[in-house]
Formats: sequence, C-alpha cells, structure tokens
Amino acid sequence: MPLKVNLRHLDKGDVQLDGELPAAELDLGSQDMCRAEKPLRYKIEVQEMEKELLVQGKLSLPLQCECVRCLKSFEYLLELPNWTVLLPLEGEEKTPVDNDSVDLTPYVREDILLEFPQHPLCETECRGLPVKQGKAKKATKTGDSNQEPSAWSELDKLKLK
Repeated sequence: MPLKVNLRHLDKGDVQLDGELPAAELDLGSQDMCRAEKPLRYKIEVQEMEKELLVQGKLSLPLQCECVRCLKSFEYLLELPNWTVLLPLEGEEKTPVDNDSVDLTPYVREDILLEFPQHPLCETECRGLPVKQGKAKKATKTGDSNQEPSAWSELDKLKLK
C-alpha cells in the first residue's frame, strides 16, 4: 500500500504518519551494488500551509550491498534524518490528488534513489580482494623480476604506421 495522506484529515490539524512501507512499493528497480529487501521505516509530519503541503520527518531503509572493492555482502542503513518536501496543491507543478489523498511514495522514492551509495564499501579501510602471493611476476626488459611490466611498455610495442 503506498504512503498516502488524506487532505481531509489536515482540516483538523497536522497529520503524523509512522510506519513501514514494503520495499516492493518503492519500486526502486535494480541497482548495481545495492538492493532494498527490507521495508522503509518512516516517521513524518504533514502540515498544510496555504496552498502547499509541508512534509518533514525521518526515513530509514536498510540496504543489502556488495562492497565494490572486495565483493563482500554487508548491510547499509540509508537514513534521511531531516527529510523535507514541499508539495504545491495548485499551479503548474501541483501535486496529483486522488480521492482527497496525496501519494507521497514518488517523492520518497526519488530522494531515496538520490541517497543510494554510488560505491558502497564494507569498511572505509577495505583493501579489496586479497592478492595471490604464489605467482611469479614477469620480468621486464631491464631484467628486474620484482617489477610489474608497465602497461605503457605494451603500448610501445604497437606499430600504428
């Protein structure tokens, strides 16, 4: 069920919304390294201010992520502690109203997607996948077996003319 606020309830005063929204309702699509499997937790307040709705509160969504360095799975808590959105009820960019209700789900989805981690790390000091020590390194032209061959030396071998 989408996250909706009934405008008739705002006639009596501010409306408090507190609960959970299933991850499937957010329709976040497939993200590369993170996915939402658990519900979004929200605690928000909706106020009517002249011809606008002021929505503010806290959103938190646990994400299942894979570290971009070591590919280890870990949980990341995406939090928006001071989430705020101002929704116009009139004018060109007015918010759609359906049966006296405004669906807040698209606005939540948009801000959640903007906060998705671009390069999730399991730890800030993650060093990545372990390097196998058993393989001998190739010798370079200088005969030094402790140095890796340069990518530039391979490009120097190309004959373009």
